[in-house]
Amino acid sequence: MRANLDGSNIETLVDTSQGDPRPGPDATKWCVGIAVDVEGGKFYWTQKGADNANQGRIFRANVEIPSGQTPANRRDVELVYEALPEPIDLDIDPATRTLYWTDRGDAPRGNTVNRAPLDARQGERKAPEIVFSNLMEGIGLALDHKNRRMFITDLAGSVYSASLDGSNQKVVVFAEGNLTGIAYAEVNAKEK
Repeated sequence: MRANLDGSNIETLVDTSQGDPRPGPDATKWCVGIAVDVEGGKFYWTQKGADNANQGRIFRANVEIPSGQTPANRRDVELVYEALPEPIDLDIDPATRTLYWTDRGDAPRGNTVNRAPLDARQGERKAPEIVFSNLMEGIGLALDHKNRRMFITDLAGSVYSASLDGSNQKVVVFAEGNLTGIAYAEVNAKEK
């Protein structure tokens, strides 16, 4: 869904329910994380599936619904990755055209931060690259584009930072209670 910043003009962009109540009993239909590729005119989202079932998927579609189509029947929805442990949060590095996401499923592919090129064509996509591992149910993800680093949260209550290639890993805070999403913003203090 999307809306104006004041909460008005709410619009459904994709409806995966196929008539089920929301959120519905089928976890493979649950949309979890979202990221917008402004330059490419698309948005990406995760559907995690059942716990540790390797049913997780990442999809993308155009920001605008094609003329004559609806959120439930739009034909521009593309499956980007499937059979993932449990993909959750997403973010995009527009400078390198790279998609990053957390996965909270079981190791070795879960409890990780992964990345893959945004623009690879269907059938030509390589397996995602794991750049951070050993999370305790990795959830939130935010990129600091200017300083080329990422911030990650997990349900064990930790916040981590690392370079976008996964190097320079640091624990920022530890065991602060269940943490989910995270956002990164640079705030400039005004001089008095």
